[in-house]
Amino acid sequence: MPNGSPPLPPGFRFHPTDEELILHYLCRRAASEPCPASVIAEVDIYKFNPWDLPDKAKSGDREWYFFSPRDRKYPNGVRPNRTAASGYWKATGTDKPITTGKGDENIGVKKALVFYTGKPPKGVKTNWIMHEYRLQGRNSNSVKRKEDSMRLDDWVLCRIYQKTSHHPPAAVHEEEADSPDKSFCFSELLLEEGDVSLFSRLLDTPTIAPTKRSRNISSREEASSASDTFVDSGSNRKQKPGNLYLGTYGHIYKPNSIQFDQVHTL
Repeated sequence: MPNGSPPLPPGFRFHPTDEELILHYLCRRAASEPCPASVIAEVDIYKFNPWDLPDKAKSGDREWYFFSPRDRKYPNGVRPNRTAASGYWKATGTDKPITTGKGDENIGVKKALVFYTGKPPKGVKTNWIMHEYRLQGRNSNSVKRKEDSMRLDDWVLCRIYQKTSHHPPAAVHEEEADSPDKSFCFSELLLEEGDVSLFSRLLDTPTIAPTKRSRNISSREEASSASDTFVDSGSNRKQKPGNLYLGTYGHIYKPNSIQFDQVHTL
């Protein structure tokens, strides 16, 4: 921050809208008229890296504003030169028109750019962002230049800030999810004990919530031929002592062929 008295009283922050930046600051600076407050420094931002710019600003702790000139990339061209100290600014997205509060007049254009270190096309992207504001329909100057001048605009208004990165939550490792000390298989326990009736009752117990649909290893032909021999899961009543059982999801199982592979987490 430059030395001297602060441009704003303590407790005040400079957070203007896009419309305010155009009407009350950029338009006035382009016309060589005084601005409402001395809060925007005049700096050629393309001579510096973005992380060096906060020290040159007049105000701001998370975002910084500057009046900056723009030069041409090629003589007599209209493309701006985006090369900076150790990298370059690259435009992202499309230009956004800035309108008055009533929306009946375009007063400026807003462009978003990202800073890359190195040289294109192999530059390394950083988290430094710039919003560049320029006046609508004309260069931001009122002075005619020489034909061989590389100056494109006397003044544009730039808002510089550093984007905060958000780290994604740590992924759960597959081996942790499959850890044997956190889960076990009901089918292995019941088949080892040979208690198929207990297995059938567990299927119909409301306190046991299956984590995924059970796998019916019986063929459809076997299930279709067993309409008269099953266990009624709604009443826990055996219709007749047969060799097939009706599971929670309406599947019919043979006691000697039940293999229930779902895992219940304790």
